[in-house]
Amino acid sequence: MNWIILIIAGLFEVAFAFCLGKAKESSGVETVYWYVGFLICLGISMVLLVKATQSIPIGTGYAVWTGIGAVGTVLIGIYVFKEPATFWRLFFITTLIASIIWIESGFVVKSD
Repeated sequence: MNWIILIIAGLFEVAFAFCLGKAKESSGVETVYWYVGFLICLGISMVLLVKATQSIPIGTGYAVWTGIGAVGTVLIGIYVFKEPATFWRLFFITTLIASIIWIESGFVVKSD
């Protein structure tokens, strides 16, 4: 159950980044609404992260949470905010995903 909570926390991290992007594009009172949405999503994300890391190690939880946030935010940037989807951008976001999976798999190269 805590893994589901952690994934939801990561999605709320994406949501607060989305709110920041929309606030940047808006003006007047609409900007305030987006900042309020940002604060709400930020609060929910943090509360869920705390809840999830009660049984998931903090290093694992934080890595997965930030990974979901980073990948989700890049995808939102590309699809919603029309940011460039360059080869290097996609390459490095892919290496980020692979790195998190590698670290969390418990695979460690031991040196003699």
